[in-house]
Amino acid sequence: MHGKIRKRAIALGIIFGLIICAFTPFNNAYLNATPLAGGHFPLAPFFILAWLTAISAIHHKILRSSPLMTGLDLMTIWILTVIVSGISYTGLARTFFINLTAPFHFATIGNKWKEILQPLLPDALHPTDPTAVEQLYNGIKGGPFMDNIDVLKSIPWGAWITPLLWWGAFILLCYFIMLCLTNIFSRQWVENERLNFPLLQLPRFMEEALDQGLYGSFLGNKFFLIGLIFCVCLHLMNGLHFYIPSVPEIPTLILAGTYFSKTGLFSGFYKLKIYFYPAFVGFAFLASRQISFSFWFFFLLGGLFYGLLNVAGLNIPASALGVTFGPTLTRPEETQMIGAYLVFFCFIVWLARQHLMQVIREAFGSQSTKSASEWMSLRFSFWGLVISSALLLCWCVYFGIPMLVALVVLIAFFIFTLVASKAICQGGIAYFTLTAAPLDCVTAMFGTKFFGSAGIAITAICQKILFVDLRESLMPSLVHGSKVNEWIKNKRLFLFGIISIILLGVAVSFGAMLIVCYKYGIRELQLDWATRTSMTVYDNVVRVIQEPAAASHWVTTFATVGAIVMLTLVAAYNRLPWWPLHPIGYLTAYSSAMKILWFSFFLGWMCNQLTLRYGGVGLFKRVRYLFFGLIMGDFLMGGAWALYGLYAGQSYQVLPG
Repeated sequence: MHGKIRKRAIALGIIFGLIICAFTPFNNAYLNATPLAGGHFPLAPFFILAWLTAISAIHHKILRSSPLMTGLDLMTIWILTVIVSGISYTGLARTFFINLTAPFHFATIGNKWKEILQPLLPDALHPTDPTAVEQLYNGIKGGPFMDNIDVLKSIPWGAWITPLLWWGAFILLCYFIMLCLTNIFSRQWVENERLNFPLLQLPRFMEEALDQGLYGSFLGNKFFLIGLIFCVCLHLMNGLHFYIPSVPEIPTLILAGTYFSKTGLFSGFYKLKIYFYPAFVGFAFLASRQISFSFWFFFLLGGLFYGLLNVAGLNIPASALGVTFGPTLTRPEETQMIGAYLVFFCFIVWLARQHLMQVIREAFGSQSTKSASEWMSLRFSFWGLVISSALLLCWCVYFGIPMLVALVVLIAFFIFTLVASKAICQGGIAYFTLTAAPLDCVTAMFGTKFFGSAGIAITAICQKILFVDLRESLMPSLVHGSKVNEWIKNKRLFLFGIISIILLGVAVSFGAMLIVCYKYGIRELQLDWATRTSMTVYDNVVRVIQEPAAASHWVTTFATVGAIVMLTLVAAYNRLPWWPLHPIGYLTAYSSAMKILWFSFFLGWMCNQLTLRYGGVGLFKRVRYLFFGLIMGDFLMGGAWALYGLYAGQSYQVLPG
């Protein structure tokens, strides 16, 4: 599947992407319906892709004319909608306006935000009009009965223009850095390391079948139909049960924790849950066996580690963590991920050392080259990265962050994002969450006094906006886009589409979220998680300011353990051909995502293992259509129930929320 894309593909990708951005805040925050843009294989883009592919195939078969869309056009539309979909909710808009206003709206005598926090926050970064903030949370008078155009006109834009401009500059600089980093590493990951990209397998096979005139055979494959029909029956039954409780349900969740004691060797499993998501079984089957095995193996090993500490009498209290900013960090043992992330980043750089030397040579004068996976030259990427990083550093210093602090924190932000992006794209993890946050890494190394009062306040806000809730982060989608770019000849048109969709997506997402908030009020929306996590960030900032502390002994200890374990894993993985474990599995051992997905990865790995062991590559190529069917069935049923949920007022959830 190689060739040129047409302008209509870029136009349709932008149109569909902006529709998703405009509708997602209303769908997710007000209707509380099935998320349209969750994860790194989002529902709405694939639902659109499936129907556009079917329409193109039917049109070509009936009229025997040139296709409405080629497979490459459709892949372009899909990846553009994937890139922008996360911006519209958890990737940016979900918590953005709460982050900016929470220190003022929720300030009380008890939390001391007015005395300690507010003086540290520059007026240019927050709306200073109390009425604008109050209306954001309570809604404008008569808002629910106004149409969206009138609500848009009624928004107090005077209070928002300055913060949006400054934060817009920060966000777009970060996005440009991600684009440059992706372009720099794309040749290494796509061409040199030959990453598998499990999340791209089904869309690629669909569109190759379309181009070869075999889409009907693809859909009619017996293995594909078995997987598809299985998911249709499963979700039809469970969806009907959701709306009509008298209809029997097929369980997809088992609370296995009841079989384990709260103390002893297996105490780490007393909250164990077994979820069954057919689509994620499919992704696991398509991933490398070594990686899919490592995901569930390290998750179970992490639970066993809790039990071993319990048996050894090391019942370390959660308070030993100190103040942390990790989204799911609950126990000191989980801070192993701080050291693991840093060592794995060094491993990424070491693997790419020859390529990175080539980047530097081209940046300083050698003849510039461009590979099939790159949007732009390495020279432009390098200097774009340097200049945009310098501008971002100036932005941070301008708003009160000490220069050294800003430099260290920004490096930590992008290290964690780069590592997470490789884990997602190489492992096929459509739903991913960080365990420890970048700021946890910095505080573990330097302590909290290193930041200063203004430094910790502003960096915590920056982290919350873009670098901690990575379920819908932009960079993994850009990495997937670099693989799609390998098949495209007119790369400048594709790059134009990516830049356009990002710029327009940010604007439309902000506008859509402001309309929903001012129309109904945040208090009436399903934004409890966004509010709670934002308030936790500010509570932690105040605690750090009031009681600066050195790095916790236990955090430092476990971070060191994590670094040693990861160093051992990468050395064994790189030197021993028979080594069964992949280091990426260790990175996700304590991720809340793996608590949901571990069993699906176990099933996918087991099916992959048995297929290759007893049937070889020939059987694998036939059986993989079964797992394509599982993915297709889950997402088609997810889209169908999402559409029905708009009518019913509540949605049956097919996929993880």
